[in-house]
Amino acid sequence: MLDFCIIGSGISGSTIAYILSKKYEVEIFDKARGLGGRASNKRFIKKQSFDHGVQYISPISKKFKRFIQILYKKKELKIWDGNHLDFTFKKKENNNKFIGSKGNNVISKYYTKNIKKNFQSPVKSILFNKYFWEIKFDSGKIIKSKSVIFTCPYPQLKRIAGKYLEKKFLKLKINMEPNITTMIAFKNQKEVPISSIKFNDKILTWAANENSKKRFSSSNSLWTLQSSVKWAKKTINIYKKNKKVENILISKFLDFTGYKKNKIIFKKTHGWKYSYNFQSSPYKSYWNKKLRIGVCADWLIGPKVESAWLSANDLAKKIK
Repeated sequence: MLDFCIIGSGISGSTIAYILSKKYEVEIFDKARGLGGRASNKRFIKKQSFDHGVQYISPISKKFKRFIQILYKKKELKIWDGNHLDFTFKKKENNNKFIGSKGNNVISKYYTKNIKKNFQSPVKSILFNKYFWEIKFDSGKIIKSKSVIFTCPYPQLKRIAGKYLEKKFLKLKINMEPNITTMIAFKNQKEVPISSIKFNDKILTWAANENSKKRFSSSNSLWTLQSSVKWAKKTINIYKKNKKVENILISKFLDFTGYKKNKIIFKKTHGWKYSYNFQSSPYKSYWNKKLRIGVCADWLIGPKVESAWLSANDLAKKIK
């Protein structure tokens, strides 16, 4: 029997798993195919890849800055330099943009090297059996654990574990916003001296030049495009069946850069239905000592990577 079953391998899940693994038997379960949650990295060919969720890490708190500096000194992280264009003309961030040397799921990789991970394992139901938890997965597999910790988005959490959570926590006003992300590769396209672009547009709001991250050398040009929240709300439930959604994002990008449509050799779109929550909640994390069920996630604090990390550290203190 496990001491802790961690649901989710994103920043919060990986962080809490690492902290608890120093003292307890811990195992991670994730519905996705790979590690990292919203900080996952999508492989194209060879070393060429896309950060199709989290774009960069820009630490604010002293505690998180110290942690980021540790990873930077270990060369797990590096600074994403170059020209970052901002056509919204908003106040620029003073902090450096840190990215993973091999992908932005670097924190999850760093923390879970020695922790057992189970992918493609969606949770179907949970049952508290007086002294322990029985967690049932879609595959039919059932595991027993003394404690369970969820790091999934709020709507999914309420669906799976709602009857075991306090009413006050269930009444939180959490507004999870969506995002549409398109990954696109061009063959033999002339490289442009731009690392990223923030657009002043109602549909396309961000484009990241993956080549500028200097993780690979290729004649292919890889870009990650992200939509506005408002447009994603209209299209999140139809983007898989309606290719117009993908084509609209791409057309916006082509119009701005002058890249040629006939040079496209790869395109793939991913919808993040519960991408982020912009408002903080009264909770940094949640822990029910009697039932031994916990929650840590970015959406409790804010939309940044740092929010997930801080939430996990806060939960660790409550458990200890």
